[in-house]
Amino acid sequence: MCKKETRTFPAEYDSLAAIDQFIADAARCAGFDRCTVYQVQLAVDEACSNIIEHAYGGEGPGVIECSHRVEDGNLTVVLRDYGDPFDPESVPEPDIEADLEERTGGGLGLFFIRRIMDEVTFDFDSEVGNVLTLVKRKGSFC
Repeated sequence: MCKKETRTFPAEYDSLAAIDQFIADAARCAGFDRCTVYQVQLAVDEACSNIIEHAYGGEGPGVIECSHRVEDGNLTVVLRDYGDPFDPESVPEPDIEADLEERTGGGLGLFFIRRIMDEVTFDFDSEVGNVLTLVKRKGSFC
């Protein structure tokens, strides 16, 4: 049964496939359809890529603690890192209506994560690191 589990992965791009599989198994256990499983994988993959790139400054020493909990058909994923703190309010909302030539770089990953998941919360504490909590609720299928 996959009610709750935590694994620690090196903060490297090579870890993304293992994290994807870990999260896909949990999403399937929660009863999500293939499309929703893929969406959750996409959100977590983007978040982990951002952790590697921004919190740790690229591949190098560091870990991503990845936890999931399935409860009443809802899936909660918690990603913890010990890199640089992240303030999501510092990332401007992308103008998805603007012409491609007029768009500024960045911000789309966070935009997609927030669109895909039902709840997204960020916390930072120097003692416990950066904590990103993502929730996908039962019934919020593709």
